[in-house]
Amino acid sequence: MTDAGLRHGRASLGLSFGVQGVAFALLVTRIPAIQDQYGISDGLLPVFLAAVPILAGAGSVATEKVVARVRPSVVLRWAQPLVLLALLGVGAGREMWHVAVALGVFGLAVGALDASMNMLGVSLQRAYGRSIMTGFHAAYSLGGIAGASLAWAGARWELSLLASYLPVVAVLLPAALIGSRWYTEGKGAEGKRPDGTEAGAGSGSESAGGALSFKLLLPLCLIMTFAYIGDSTVSNWSAKYLQDVLGSSEQLATVPYNLYMVTTLLGRAVGDLGVRRFGAVAVVRGGSLLAAGGFAVVAVAPGAWVGMLGFTMLGFGLCVIVPQTFAAAGRMFPGNSDAAVARLNIFNYVGFLVGSPLVGALGDAWSYRGAMLVPMVLVLATLVYARAFGPETARYGGGHERPRTADVG
Repeated sequence: MTDAGLRHGRASLGLSFGVQGVAFALLVTRIPAIQDQYGISDGLLPVFLAAVPILAGAGSVATEKVVARVRPSVVLRWAQPLVLLALLGVGAGREMWHVAVALGVFGLAVGALDASMNMLGVSLQRAYGRSIMTGFHAAYSLGGIAGASLAWAGARWELSLLASYLPVVAVLLPAALIGSRWYTEGKGAEGKRPDGTEAGAGSGSESAGGALSFKLLLPLCLIMTFAYIGDSTVSNWSAKYLQDVLGSSEQLATVPYNLYMVTTLLGRAVGDLGVRRFGAVAVVRGGSLLAAGGFAVVAVAPGAWVGMLGFTMLGFGLCVIVPQTFAAAGRMFPGNSDAAVARLNIFNYVGFLVGSPLVGALGDAWSYRGAMLVPMVLVLATLVYARAFGPETARYGGGHERPRTADVG
């Protein structure tokens, strides 16, 4: 693989992450409008919202099986247009079954998309020999900010969902298809990696058939779950917390999530530099401590402005954990990284499903201030498993160390 090919592959994958950020933000930020358009009751809405991540988990599982036969780039090439078309379907429908089908397709396609994007990211990072994974997630954050801004504009001008979604899909769909021409697996010719080893090679932690050791992957799965519990807490509860607990105005209550998204983007923009200089273990530990401190500040905040400081700390802290968890899975199973990423990806949906109802139930039964301490403790638990992010912990069976690549350089 030439340097130009790697650069083109990196740029096209960054575009894919950005497009996905736009699409997902356009969906989740217009949920009230979707509910109104289809007459979805408050009791039925959680069923629709839970179905998307559940189906996404199923899509991620299916992707693990599919990439055993076709390249992840092929899955990504067709999953991304399907996500955009499903988003358009959500905006175009009128009957309840229309939105049910559209959201079902969206969920399955998002699972395949998330898994295949991160597979390619891990593969490219291996080819580069240095940390670039966090930059891809920065592109996702940038897309999320753009999508949320477009959604705000659509709501501000009272546009229908179809009128909001159609121009965006009309631009992003051909851009994604054109960009997919340069997707790169990060492997050399004839299915080999840049170091010359076979793409499916592995031993010890992988069986002869390429099976993964879930016991070795489990710490990373827990970290992924904890990170998304924290993320979903901010996404779903920051506005309510600021308004109902800290006494802010309705307008000011919209600010924390925007601050969180901006700080997530900024943190991810420089995250790879931090990993190259200090190592993934130190960066993840620092991010976990900062995120836990953010939850603590939110829990004890005397007013809205201190609460917003806490949510800002959360953005800077949580932003590095997810991309580095995917990268660590790639190092842990270099001969079977696609399958490792697909299985790990399931736990981002587990965290998303658990986080919001967990905080809500604790807030109703106890207090919302106390509820913020639970994700704080879970994020701190990442420190227990932080060594899983270091190349020195990635070993083949029998004690042979794996090549020390990727996040150092």
